[in-house]
Amino acid sequence: MSSDQQAEGIRPFTTDIFKGFLAVFLLDMGIRAGRQLGGMKGNGLFLFSFACALLFVNGLLAMTLASLLTQSTGNPLLFAILGAGASYIAVPAAFKTAVPAANPGLYLPMALGITFPINIIIGIPFYYYIISLWF
Repeated sequence: MSSDQQAEGIRPFTTDIFKGFLAVFLLDMGIRAGRQLGGMKGNGLFLFSFACALLFVNGLLAMTLASLLTQSTGNPLLFAILGAGASYIAVPAAFKTAVPAANPGLYLPMALGITFPINIIIGIPFYYYIISLWF
């Protein structure tokens, strides 16, 4: 709806500021998850196991579906990573709004404190290894 020149005039408020707000949002979510990580202790081994295991189930399912659609190694890897992680940013924020009675001491540490690091450290190399055997 605007010309390139008009869009350039408001760029600091539309494009550049997004990165700063995203960094602050991610920092806030990380601090909240870290503070509430101890709340998972009282909820048992099931939640920890669920947060660990489900990411591999979802990642392998997404990888399998992607491998049926493409023959490259990059696409199934990307699908596996995205499928395993769902969304570390949007889901906790949306869940907080959608289910206000939910305990953030459970869903924040599960998403950001358990699933995210396991997916980065173990998941990505695991999916790449499986894909390298597959193709």
